[in-house]
Amino acid sequence: MFLGTGSDVGKSIIAAGFCRILKRYGYTVAPFKAQNMALNSFVTVTGDEMGRAQVMQAHAAGILPSSDMNPVLLKPTGDSSVQVIVQGKVLSSTDAAKYYGMKEQIIQPVIESYQRLAAKYSAIVLEGAGSTAEINLRDKDIVNIEMALRAHAPAVIVADIDKGGVFAALTGTMNLLKRREQRQVIGFIINKFRGDRTLFEDGVRFIEKRTKRPVFGIVPFFDDVKLPEEDSVALQYERGTSGAAEIRIAVVQLPYISNYTDFDPLELEEKVAISYIRRPEDVQGNSVVILPGTKNTVHDLLWLKQRGFESALRKHVSKGNALIGICGGYQMLGTYIADPFGVETQRKKTEGLGFLHTFTTLLEKKTLTRAHGSCNITRINRNLKTPLPVEGYEIHMGKTETSEGTQPAFFIKDRNRHEEDFHPDGAIHTSGVVWGTYLHGLFENDKFRYHFLQALGRSACTRLSYRKSIEKMYDRLADIIEKNVDVQAVLNAARRF
Repeated sequence: MFLGTGSDVGKSIIAAGFCRILKRYGYTVAPFKAQNMALNSFVTVTGDEMGRAQVMQAHAAGILPSSDMNPVLLKPTGDSSVQVIVQGKVLSSTDAAKYYGMKEQIIQPVIESYQRLAAKYSAIVLEGAGSTAEINLRDKDIVNIEMALRAHAPAVIVADIDKGGVFAALTGTMNLLKRREQRQVIGFIINKFRGDRTLFEDGVRFIEKRTKRPVFGIVPFFDDVKLPEEDSVALQYERGTSGAAEIRIAVVQLPYISNYTDFDPLELEEKVAISYIRRPEDVQGNSVVILPGTKNTVHDLLWLKQRGFESALRKHVSKGNALIGICGGYQMLGTYIADPFGVETQRKKTEGLGFLHTFTTLLEKKTLTRAHGSCNITRINRNLKTPLPVEGYEIHMGKTETSEGTQPAFFIKDRNRHEEDFHPDGAIHTSGVVWGTYLHGLFENDKFRYHFLQALGRSACTRLSYRKSIEKMYDRLADIIEKNVDVQAVLNAARRF
């Protein structure tokens, strides 16, 4: 199990690397994180929802993602409210304080999920959440040391030296653990190291002497492995391509932005620059502006209007530039959003941005589907005359209807492997420059991404294979870890545990 001294120290990426390494060693391996709080989620082939981090780790392990790998997913819907998803399905919406009172209700499905994985795979790579020394939450813990104890999993604590204070972080974490919890820890990995490692040898000796635990390795800072991020904390860092970009795409960084991993494939395109913007003046100069998914559509729609984005987007579109909405962003582009059941707000009706002749009603039941279909290609790229297949997934709480004569952006043929007749998805303006869809993962479709970019930037697009690129990154990640961490010592310590 990989625990952390805090959030964003690299637990997910280290765990993913070990999933790939163990796969190389001939193990059948699965990831596991008992509880995840994230707005980036995914729909499995069985129609279950789970966090993106364990999806990424499952792919590194060479297996299909399952909600058992992340049995509890918490999706913030407000400042102190969360949607609780257990084994892939919505259990309830509650506030943080009430959720922590649900431990006895939650822990049983968590153990059931872990046991199913343990019976199926020869190795499990577990991951903690945030800091493992949150003493105020110790009696409510199901994801850190408590899970290590229940799974009899030896724990490696990961620390981020780039944040500073690594000595206090590691020794302080160990000091705050109880004795039986300390016994669960077999050693440490120091992550994101910059500079000359020989200058840190005294530091390693100090940590090992003070904690009586080995430092298994020091992983250097690297930025050439771009894998799907767990949550929006990663957006505080600069993302995307810079330099001689032919196409500039701006994604509006909504307060409750979700599933921004939709745009990871675009970041891999050499002549495409992606930026995440929070000011309306930053709309200018972009070929495309995208309104992404959100966990609170009405709140983020009002935020857009209060910030002055509405007029900036109208000016952007008037120049023939593209405006795209995905999921919640698609809902915002319509004439209004109704919330008769109080799913997100007490406002019964909220006026939309009015770019599309659509209207949305928020519903109490969440739509979770894998979807296959085709693009309304003559609207996306007028040079194409034959159907363009696409696949993706839907996660939303509403139903969007279109006015008569409105063209759909896509046609969906089947959901969760159940064949259906083609039905429309999304909508597209007669100008062709404004369109929306419920499909997440759209830009992972290489042909769609190619023709979408070709219509925008002529020579900017490449024949990039997203899946092959990601596979290379998993191997690159595993190579970095194997070079800088004594993997065999970790496995030997785990076997002896």
